[in-house]
This record gives sequence, structure tokens and C-alpha cells, in this order.
Amino acid sequence: MSVPAIKLNNGVQIPAIGLGTWQSQPAAVVSAVSYALKEAGYRHIDCAWGYNNEKEVGEGIRQSGVPRSEIFITSKVWGTYHSRVEEALDETLANLGTDYLDLYLIHWPIALNPKGNHPAFPTLPNGLRDVDHSWKLSDTWKQMETLVKKGKAKTIGISNFSIKKMEEILPSAEIIPAVNQLELHPYNPQHELLAYCRSKGIIPQAYSPLGSTNSPLLKDDVVLKIAHKHSLQPSDVLLGWLVVHDIVALPKSVTPSRIASNLTGTITAIGKLDKEDIAELDGLAASGKQKRFIMPPWPVELGFDNWTAPMPQPTAV
Repeated sequence: MSVPAIKLNNGVQIPAIGLGTWQSQPAAVVSAVSYALKEAGYRHIDCAWGYNNEKEVGEGIRQSGVPRSEIFITSKVWGTYHSRVEEALDETLANLGTDYLDLYLIHWPIALNPKGNHPAFPTLPNGLRDVDHSWKLSDTWKQMETLVKKGKAKTIGISNFSIKKMEEILPSAEIIPAVNQLELHPYNPQHELLAYCRSKGIIPQAYSPLGSTNSPLLKDDVVLKIAHKHSLQPSDVLLGWLVVHDIVALPKSVTPSRIASNLTGTITAIGKLDKEDIAELDGLAASGKQKRFIMPPWPVELGFDNWTAPMPQPTAV
């Protein structure tokens, strides 16, 4: 069963279904990655320095025996490395055991204090995350572009960027981001943002495509109805909806049966979902079901709909 691919703005083909590794425990992710590649037929692994499991992802790749040239590997630069992007990438390459990435993303459009009180999540005395508000995202992007010229990253992109944040890098960009990885599912379809991305030639990618743990998406009446209609699993419907829209789906699992079914079920769903199904799923959020599941406490106005930045709590005098 061949995995569909989507053509990026630089001509590179990206597999439309990849294995997500966020929140996968290091011990479990070795076998998950190896199984996905060797047994289930995946050729796309999505990882990040910030997930704290890249060494184990690399071990899983090695154990699979699948040649590096056949695997599309994505990683992301974390906020504390915005002023030293190549250093971050070199660390990731060493962790993964490779000398290049197929895709490298800016994980969040937020530069954190690189000399703060924690290597990943520096905080201020008031408890808020220690953001370097003076840093320009366009300077991070310039460093990303250099990595393409050096051959360390074949393709570069962004993650968690709203229209507002994209407009901080696009005017001066020599290379237009190839992708924007976002929380995308029928409860958070972000139609306007996706239309903007497509107008710029930027392919959307979906993390948390099934929602969160015990997600209401998998029990949604409309999703269940469509699944029953086509003899599919609810997860097949949700992932198929994404790929039909030319959105790269990145479901995460460490369970072999689920890893396999996320791939085969999505491919089956692509051939079964009809225009009425897609239209119904497209309208779920607008019908009163709009919901984000992933909202880290960034003390920054990111520019997303349905997201409010945390404010500092008043301290007692």
C-alpha cells in the first residue's frame, strides 16, 4: 500500500502521513520508530529537540535497517536556540545519527532567553516563561536559510505560526517556508490561516490530528456516523479528512497495531470519503465545536484565533 505524497514548494515530495513522536517516552519510541519503518511502511518521522527523545528516535531508525535515503526526517529548533540555529541542528543531527535533515522547522515563533535559568523552559521571577522580546524572527529565519545553503537541511519551514507571525519573516525571506506545522483537526480547522498558507505556497502539517488523550473527536457524532457509513474507524476519518485537504498528517502512537492502522486506515479513508463527508467535517468547528487542545502558556500574543496568552499574576506587596 503506497503512501501518498505532497509536493512542496521546492519540488521535494513529502509523505502525507508521518509518525509523530511528541510525548513518546524514550524507551517506547525506539521500538515505535523501528516498527513504523520496518513493518508498517512509514517513510516519514517527525521529531524535535524539544521532545527530549531524539537519540532514541535515531536508535529506532538504525534498528529498522531502512536506508537513510528512503526516510523523510523532520526536526525543529527550540526557542532557546533562536540565536544559534546551526548549533541546535548539529545537536539534533548527532542525536539522530545523520548528517542532514529532510525538513527543519522553527518549533514556535518565540525566542526564549538562551542564558536563562533552564535550557528549555527558562522562567522569570513571576513564573512566566522568559521570552526574549527583542529578538527578531526574521533573524532566526536567515539562519535557517543558511542551513539549506550548507546542505544540512534540504527543506525548511515553520511550526505554530499565525498569519501575524508569518508576516514577521516573509517580507525579508529568500526562501519561503515549505510547511507550517499546526494543531489541525475538525474542531480546530483554522480555515483562514490555511488559505493564507496556501496563497504563499506553504503546505500545512497537522500535529495532534486526533486531538488529545481521550479526545472527544473520536466520539463525535458526525465522525462516528461517517465512520459507520464507510466501515472505517473514527481515526481513519479524521486522518483521511486531513490528507484529502493536502495536509500532512502526523499521528503519534507507540502501539504497533495503532501505528499500522493509522497508516492503512488513512489510505483507505482517502478513497472512501465523499464531498458531503468532507463538507460536514469542514463545518464541525463552526457548528459550536471549536476547540484547541494544545495551548502552552506562552506569555506572547501569537495571533491565533481562540487562544489567549497568560498574564502575570499580581504579587502580594
